[in-house]
Amino acid sequence: MTTLRYHFSGIAGAGMGPLACLMRARGHAVQGSDRAFDLGKKQEIAASLRRLGIELAPQDGAAVTAAIDRFVYSAAVEVDTPELRAARALVIDCLPRPQLLAEVVNTASPGVAIAGTSGKSTIVGMIGWLLREGGVQATVLGGADFAGEGAGGCFVAGPAEGPAVAEACESDGTLVGYHPAIGLIHNVTRDHDELGALRPQFTAFARNCGRLLVGADCPEATALGRRFKAAAYGVSPNADARLRVTSVGPRQARGVLRHEGRDLMLDIPQPGLHNLLNATAAALVALELGVDANTVVTLLARFPGVARRFEVVGTAARDILVVDDYAHNGEKLRAAITTAQAGAARVVAVFQPHGFGPARFLRHELRALIPTLLRPQDRFCYAEIFYAGGTVAKDISSRVLADDLPKALKCGYARDHEAARQWVVSEARPGDTVLIMGARDPDLPRLARAVLSSL
Repeated sequence: MTTLRYHFSGIAGAGMGPLACLMRARGHAVQGSDRAFDLGKKQEIAASLRRLGIELAPQDGAAVTAAIDRFVYSAAVEVDTPELRAARALVIDCLPRPQLLAEVVNTASPGVAIAGTSGKSTIVGMIGWLLREGGVQATVLGGADFAGEGAGGCFVAGPAEGPAVAEACESDGTLVGYHPAIGLIHNVTRDHDELGALRPQFTAFARNCGRLLVGADCPEATALGRRFKAAAYGVSPNADARLRVTSVGPRQARGVLRHEGRDLMLDIPQPGLHNLLNATAAALVALELGVDANTVVTLLARFPGVARRFEVVGTAARDILVVDDYAHNGEKLRAAITTAQAGAARVVAVFQPHGFGPARFLRHELRALIPTLLRPQDRFCYAEIFYAGGTVAKDISSRVLADDLPKALKCGYARDHEAARQWVVSEARPGDTVLIMGARDPDLPRLARAVLSSL
């Protein structure tokens, strides 16, 4: 194997960090940079990368030299950063993160790509847990780390010639680059783009899969499944692997998966129908990769969850449960809020949109959706839009989103995290579930912990 030097620009990203760790585990020299590190944030991730021998540098372009063989950049990195300009001036091989991820999948034996607009990170986390704990040597690359195991994304290192499982995202138009032996489309809903724009991408992905699994409860995924002769899973009567739901909450979910003539009891420590469907998808992939059925059942019952996916931060003295969740689009908000409602008579929810572009894209959907999700006794607050830096049009505010909702909802608005904490403290009552939701902002888990401490 030829040893190369990689530079990862935006290395603290949930998808970038695991890839950098994999290249280091495979013997390559790896360095990287991230705007968050320059701002003094995500230091836990920086420390874990350094422990693996990955060199970190300021994101000012000085670390990009002729010694670099491949320059990998995140979708969050603008096209005119000093690093990208330096890499192009030196004629270094520049590739977006999904291209390198697709390389890993396409050269694995077998390669598995998990796609869908919701649930990918949890499914990949569950598969990673089943393979790692089940003793199957495989590479796993996902966007969310196991709860309680540190930050930086789901990463399990396996041999280059073995299986590889990766989270394949549609957000940047790169699904078309994957040619997995096994592909999975969990669902297709409006996220990052309109359905009409997403369909060609998912169609190309489906066409490129050697074997395809699809979620039977999503019309878009089901249509692709029919077209490309996929195996379908879910609660639908038409599913090839059918799930019968026993319970979806309040603290765990249970169901029975009928697969190839036998029943698998799925008893997972995370609540919600969406998590049972995630577990169904993960179980089917794990079985394909050699984990036996009894082991799948046993290990799923011990699954620790993935960070910020309905992650219970703690319970306050007045029996107020505080939950941290990555929800950031319509379907994810629906899943998080309805799951919280299944376990509490009253939900107090804070949602922080994850950027000005996403806020504009979601505005009309949220205006229609939020009133249908909330019960009369529930409370909802918009925290101000997360700004990650860079050149973006700040032409919308969460105050506008709050004003979009009916006055009867009494929607709150918080200009910052401290205001959000104060709003929750003023609204929460004994027995409530407090739900902190949003993506990308590394300080949201800290907000959730601050809320717990205040309650």
